[in-house]
Amino acid sequence: MAAGSERDAERTPQGGTVEQAKEACLRLLAVRARSRAELAQRLAAKGYTADITDRALDRLAEVGLIDDAAFAEQWVHSRHTFSGKGKQALAQELRRKGVAQVDAAPALEAITFDDEAARATDLVRRKLRTLPRDLDRDKTIRRLVGMLARRGYSQSTAFAVVKAELADRNLPDPDLN
Repeated sequence: MAAGSERDAERTPQGGTVEQAKEACLRLLAVRARSRAELAQRLAAKGYTADITDRALDRLAEVGLIDDAAFAEQWVHSRHTFSGKGKQALAQELRRKGVAQVDAAPALEAITFDDEAARATDLVRRKLRTLPRDLDRDKTIRRLVGMLARRGYSQSTAFAVVKAELADRNLPDPDLN
């Protein structure tokens, strides 16, 4: 049997071969890491059958190219460090990407309360530089807490960080002395 005939033996009427599905996955993985569910979704959109998709993804998982736990760890680290996302937002993003809770939990637990508070403090300090100085204190609190909430920080963390930062800023103005 020729090499081409061997591939055709795996071909299904609706989709391509396992080899073609693996190649499509490799092209997607070359751009960025992806979860197994994301790859399955992309292969389904390209017309690959569930059987071909499962076989291709199983093979890629066997060789370590697909690992949802490692993906979750990398995603959480990257999005927390560079985008300032809180645990709640990261958990939601991982769910949307099809990462199972069992794979997502260890990655999310790697972010400690102190890590989250430090990142939130940095975000608040950056935002305070752009807010008008004469803005009412209550409006300032609402804007800062809202900004943190949209990034996935818990309400208690957001309020604690904002209150602490505003208390630090309420030092007497040296120009008035």
